[in-house]
Amino acid sequence: MASNKAKHTVVLLGVGHTNAHVLRMWKMNPISDANLVCVSNFPVATYSGMMPGVLAGQYPVESMQIDLVRLCRSANARLILGDVNGLDVEKQELQFSNRPSLRYDQLSIGVGSVPTFSGVEVESDESLLAIKPMQTFLARLEERLDEFNKKTEIRVAIVGGGIGSIETAFCLRKKLIDEGRAHKISLVTRSARVGSGLSASTQKIVENQLVEKEVELITGRSVVGIQAGAIRLDTQKLLDTDIIIWSTGATAPKLLDLLPLEKDDRGFLSTSDTLQTLTSDAIYAVGDTGTIVGSETDKAGVFAVRQGPILWQNIRNFLDGARRMAPYHPQQDYLKLINTADGKSIAQRKGQGFYAKWCFWLKDRIDRKFMEMYQDYAPMPMEDMAVDTEDAMRCLGCGGKIGGQILSSVLSELEIPKHDDVVIGLEEPDDAAVIRTPGKEISVTTDFFASPLDDPYLTGRIAALNSASDCFVMGAQPNAALAIVQLPIAHPRQQLQVMRELMTGAVEELARMGATIVGGHSIEGPRLLAGFTVMGNQVSDAKTKGQLETGDLLVLSKPIGSGILLAAWMQCLLDGKFYRPLVDSMLQSNQIAIELAKRSDVSAMTDVTGFGLAGHLKEMLVASNKSAVLNVDAIPLLPGTREMLYHEVESTLAPDNRLNLASINFTGVDVAHPSVAPLFDPQTGGGILFGVNPAAAEEVLRLMHESGFEQATVIGEVVDGGDGISIAVS
Repeated sequence: MASNKAKHTVVLLGVGHTNAHVLRMWKMNPISDANLVCVSNFPVATYSGMMPGVLAGQYPVESMQIDLVRLCRSANARLILGDVNGLDVEKQELQFSNRPSLRYDQLSIGVGSVPTFSGVEVESDESLLAIKPMQTFLARLEERLDEFNKKTEIRVAIVGGGIGSIETAFCLRKKLIDEGRAHKISLVTRSARVGSGLSASTQKIVENQLVEKEVELITGRSVVGIQAGAIRLDTQKLLDTDIIIWSTGATAPKLLDLLPLEKDDRGFLSTSDTLQTLTSDAIYAVGDTGTIVGSETDKAGVFAVRQGPILWQNIRNFLDGARRMAPYHPQQDYLKLINTADGKSIAQRKGQGFYAKWCFWLKDRIDRKFMEMYQDYAPMPMEDMAVDTEDAMRCLGCGGKIGGQILSSVLSELEIPKHDDVVIGLEEPDDAAVIRTPGKEISVTTDFFASPLDDPYLTGRIAALNSASDCFVMGAQPNAALAIVQLPIAHPRQQLQVMRELMTGAVEELARMGATIVGGHSIEGPRLLAGFTVMGNQVSDAKTKGQLETGDLLVLSKPIGSGILLAAWMQCLLDGKFYRPLVDSMLQSNQIAIELAKRSDVSAMTDVTGFGLAGHLKEMLVASNKSAVLNVDAIPLLPGTREMLYHEVESTLAPDNRLNLASINFTGVDVAHPSVAPLFDPQTGGGILFGVNPAAAEEVLRLMHESGFEQATVIGEVVDGGDGISIAVS
């Protein structure tokens, strides 16, 4: 997060068809005095038009996904993955259940719609699969199908008679046939005919194809109840079913109930023809979320797509102070296309229906062209040529640490005075200093970094955990912290937002560990820096790095790879599906180390940070005069690490970390070999590395697993140093 001149903030809540257009245009031509923030529950957005084709196996799942992590990064837009639970219209703040509020100047709400359950009694939902959220539908369907033997006939009821339900019936049938699954599919609709909104001739084509493909049509019947293994119709007849796919008409999502904005009789937000809500001109409601007063239109993606250019124009007009806003005029008729999963499609244009191969060709062409616009994740070109590209792409977080050789070289030149109160200092350096005070000993440590993400709230949390980790591994309970903050040079309103989020996140984590913030220092600079000086009371003798014993097993508490993944994120290469596991790992506290320090069967301990696993292991081995044998295949990696290594992504600190091992023997494989690249990867929010007596290893691993470190595992063994310190890779 670097300096900028923006004074306005544009927030997109939900990144559906309309808001996605704004994000795309922002990448092409950003508003110079504004920041863009996208808020979503998911790291990907799903294009509904291609979901049936993915279901039928015609496309890979990635073809229907817009990777918001990569697209936002490439557009220099901030992405917040969070749950919104309110809105302060007067203060112009979007409120969250799990993070600080976000101020906006312009807010566009596009959170779509959900299938209605009005008039339906749900006694059991074990067989129920709502079509939304679409991001998780295919995974939920696959999970349900896995519960059945392939030889067992699967009974599926698709409830709803719209185009989405029809396509699901065609494409699910194709999937089940391809998988060799016996099946019976029923389509249930309260309408007299399937295909609401289609002409009579097109409805006839649809019905003929469904019947030909042995899909049972139950029309003119409403579902009034859902129970285990069946749905109940309004005739009280039970229809036995193993899977219920709920794809009924649109209703407003529950989130809209929490927003104090004027709504229509179905709970959608009421707007003028400029897409601005009737409650506030600074707020837009787009796509299914909004209803233009006096306009009767379906809740369909085609309208959301056409609203995109109008929304973009009006956001620019509003921030420019223009009085006139562009009106949106929904089209009266539009092309409708239905994927029949047989190499053809059904099309309707101006009331006339067609069923042919060319219809699928047309649908495929339209869908692919649409998605190509949103799957360009190439970074924005740097307009300011004064910025050095290499410097701009240097890794941040703990990947921005000074190389170990530089640090050790300088320290060796200094004449550092001794002090009687220093128990552990630079004579035998460890993770934290231990100082003797009247009546007790305390650990003191300082850590800070350049923010590795563009989210100050997450940065504050990670910085607090990262700084306190050195106390944890020294067996100290943190009690006080001093903040070190450099805010990016920016408009005061932007600085206030950044500082509020940063410190809220930090204070939350400090409170969880039983510490408080007692002061600090802040300055301005080119980018966001954050860290803390943390003090803690020793609750056990420190398990210093130099206490490894021959025969100890080496345990690593959590996966490595954060430096590689953060480097990929900076380069717009990190897939959205890898983003949350990365963040979750960095937010996992190492406080369990205090309990490990109390155990006599744990010998030595450190946390794995900027010097990488190999570098921190080297520190332990040198201090203990031991060597180690590592099982590289046993070392857990964060999801996406191997994929990014395949693309030759690594942290800018990794080469220095390799050089740091020059003073010891590294055997078994060359340090430059890709198989050992993760060993030199600088970790932000890394885990604990410790030695444990083999007799206690099983018990200690059980403790780690029960404490949430599910991937804690033995990665090697400590052996005698012999003629020199070595790390042997097996």
